[in-house]
Amino acid sequence: MAENSIPANHSKIISGIKYVYLLAFFAFLAGIFHPFITDSSTDNLLYGILILFLGLSGGILVYKGITSSEKQLIITSIGLAFMIISLFLIHHISNSPIF
Repeated sequence: MAENSIPANHSKIISGIKYVYLLAFFAFLAGIFHPFITDSSTDNLLYGILILFLGLSGGILVYKGITSSEKQLIITSIGLAFMIISLFLIHHISNSPIF
């Protein structure tokens, strides 16, 4: 093994840390601090976290589905489904139904 090469499992760990960091950032952004700052209720806190998590994971799956060569249609379809579910939850939380 060369001096400057990175072990394979180290690269997977760094990739996992990126996704955990993004998830934590979106969870805080979704409203963990909002009820404390505005003295409002925490009713929509879990919906906000779920919406951002589904949107993020849907976007990641669409990207992975487009760039991978195997199971392209399945991964892209699941990613788009997550994004559509996220859109329906956004409309549910804002009390403005789509239909």
